[in-house]
Amino acid sequence: MNVKVVESFFDDHLSRFSEETIRSYRLSLNQFFSFCGKTYNEVKAADIRAWLASMEEKGLKKRTIHIKLSGLKSFYQYSMEENLLKKNPAQKVKTPKKDDILPKYLSRRQVAQLQELTRNDYQLCPIIETLYSTGVRVSELLQIKLEDIKWDTRQIWVRKGKGNKERFVLFTHDCAERLKMYLEKRETNSVFLFSNRRGGALHREFIQKNFRNFSKSLGFKVTPHTLRHTFAAHLAEKNMPQSYIQDLLGHVDINSTRIYTRLMEHTRKKQYDLYH
Repeated sequence: MNVKVVESFFDDHLSRFSEETIRSYRLSLNQFFSFCGKTYNEVKAADIRAWLASMEEKGLKKRTIHIKLSGLKSFYQYSMEENLLKKNPAQKVKTPKKDDILPKYLSRRQVAQLQELTRNDYQLCPIIETLYSTGVRVSELLQIKLEDIKWDTRQIWVRKGKGNKERFVLFTHDCAERLKMYLEKRETNSVFLFSNRRGGALHREFIQKNFRNFSKSLGFKVTPHTLRHTFAAHLAEKNMPQSYIQDLLGHVDINSTRIYTRLMEHTRKKQYDLYH
């Protein structure tokens, strides 16, 4: 691997890639070049296919493999555009189809259990409420600043969503009350809605660690992304138009949102089978 070329790739895509995409692609490139043991200009299509096969043997999900290959393909596309290579080794490597797995989400009872578990924690309680009320990604949550919140209309401006797309999300009256209580209690002066003791944005691992503890305490798995799925699924249950859910989630492609309609159809079929 040529470190300079890789860093140039990320530098040139800072405005296009979200922080999460950069983190994911960087990990993918490190894993691939460690696997094949070659510099970027020595790689052949066979090396990439061998890497894909090794991940399948390890039992990685097709969706995960798809993301990793996307990072590698983006890198080699960039290398071609910069005239660093004469031939793109990833061009003819087929992207595996994603698993057609419906997202898991919490029932309203499980949401209530999670809310009860965190009810007395002045910081975790509003974090849970904000994730569930807005459907934002955890990376977006950590970057929310106080100036991004419109309290009168209960809106939050998400400045840098996935792909650096901007959007407004809504939050409930209950969420607003919990956020105000949290801000009154916290002693740290910070521009961020959720801050660490030094005033900076909370670290992603802080959130992930607490969610792992929630899962152990509750007896069912819950992650920040589970709450994003739950937010969308519960809106779909109320027959909110797909285009509205798409806007709130920040999906560029409506097909990414249609999965929640399919999820509701699947749930209704299970309930029908159960009662008949």
